[in-house]
Amino acid sequence: MPLIAQDLTADLIQFRHEMHKEPEIGLYLPRTQERVLEALDGLGYEISLGTDTTSVTAVLRGGANANGQSGQSGQKPIVLLRADMDALPVQERSGVEFSSLVDGAMHACGHDLHTAMLTGAATLLADQRDRLAGDVVLMFQPGEEGLDGASIMIREGVLDAAGRRADAAFGMHVFAGLAPHGQFCTRPGVIMSASDGLVVTVLGAGGHGSAPHMAKDPVAVITEIVTALQVMVTRQFNMFDPVVLTVGLLQAGTKRNVIPETAHFEATIRTFSEESRDKMRVAAPRLVKNIAAAHGLDVDVDYQSEYPVSITDVGETERAEDVIREMFGTERLTRMATPISGSEDFSHVMAAVPGTFIGLSAVAPGQDHNSTAFNHSPYATFDDDVLTDGAALYAELAVSRLASLAGTQNVFPVVDH
Repeated sequence: MPLIAQDLTADLIQFRHEMHKEPEIGLYLPRTQERVLEALDGLGYEISLGTDTTSVTAVLRGGANANGQSGQSGQKPIVLLRADMDALPVQERSGVEFSSLVDGAMHACGHDLHTAMLTGAATLLADQRDRLAGDVVLMFQPGEEGLDGASIMIREGVLDAAGRRADAAFGMHVFAGLAPHGQFCTRPGVIMSASDGLVVTVLGAGGHGSAPHMAKDPVAVITEIVTALQVMVTRQFNMFDPVVLTVGLLQAGTKRNVIPETAHFEATIRTFSEESRDKMRVAAPRLVKNIAAAHGLDVDVDYQSEYPVSITDVGETERAEDVIREMFGTERLTRMATPISGSEDFSHVMAAVPGTFIGLSAVAPGQDHNSTAFNHSPYATFDDDVLTDGAALYAELAVSRLASLAGTQNVFPVVDH
C-alpha cells in the first residue's frame, strides 16, 4: 500500500522540534546537515554536499517510462524542490515547550518546518519512485537570511545536479500571520520585493556639546539624511511602484555633552521592479553625499545589492494552483492581491528556471492571523499541523509536473495527504 503523508506525521513533528531546539545561523549548519542526511539515508538519493556551505543536494532518479519528451532533446524531465534551513539571531520568547536551547538563535522564520516538510516529501517521492516520469532534485539550502545561500548553491551546480538544467522549480514558505490557518497563498508575477542595503557613516569632527560651532556635528547631519531619504521616496518614486526604506540601525555618540567624530546608520531598501531598484542605487547615495557636502562633512556610502525581485512563472503558478485545488479544495487557496515586501534568494532560482513560490499559513487554528506575532518575531509560533500538508504538496508538485513535462497522464493527487 502506498505511503501517505499522514503516516509521517509523528516523524515530521519530531524532526521539526529537534531542529527547532538546535537552531544554526548562516552558511555553516553542521548539525542541521547531519539531520537531513539521516532523514535521507536509505531512500536511494544521489547525495552531494556543498563546498562553501553545509548544503545538501539530493537527486532521485524516476523509474517510469515517459511516452513523450521534455522539450530538451527527449531527455527525462527534471523538477527541483527547495527548502531553506538556517535560523535567525533572535532570542526566542515564544514559550513553546521545544524552544531554542541556543542562546541568541531561533527558528523565527519557520525554516525548520520547510526542512521537515522537504524531508517528508523525500520519503513520499522515494516510495513513488517507480511512478516518477523524471528526476527530482531536492535543494536543502543554508544562508537564506541575508547571506544568499541560493546563489552559492547555484554556483556549485544545484540547478544542473541531475545532469542538466531543471525544467521547473518550486519553493514554499510558512507564515506566522497574513492568512488563516492552512491557507496556501500564490501570486503569478512579482510575489516578493528586491532587497538591498544602505550603509552610511558621516565623518565629522568631535568637540564639546556646548560649542558645536567649533566641531563638525555628524549627528545633526545624519538625522537630516534619514528624514530626507523618506521624503525622497515620496517625491522621486511612483506610488504605484512602491519603495520601502527603513533605517533599522542608528548609532552615534557616547555622552550627551560630547559631539562624536562619526555617526552611522544602516537601512534596508525594498523595491518591486528593476526600474525602481536601479533608480534607487543612484538616488540614495546621491542624496546622502550632497546633504553631507552641504554641511561641509564627508561621508562613506556603501550601497549593497542583495536579493532581486522574486518573480514567479505564470504557467508554473497556475499549475501549482491546480494541484492545490485538487488536493485540498478551492477554499484552501488564496491568490494574493499584492506582493509581499519581504525578500527571498529563491528569486535567483526562479530567474534561472521557470518556477513558483507558495506561502502556507502556519497560524494555529482559531488564532487571528492579523494580530499574531509575525515571522522574525521572538514570539512567532508555527503550527505543526501544516507539516504533512506541506510535505504532500512538495511531493505532488514534483510528481504531477514531471508527468506533464513527460507527456504522460497523471490523475493527481498521486500523493495522498
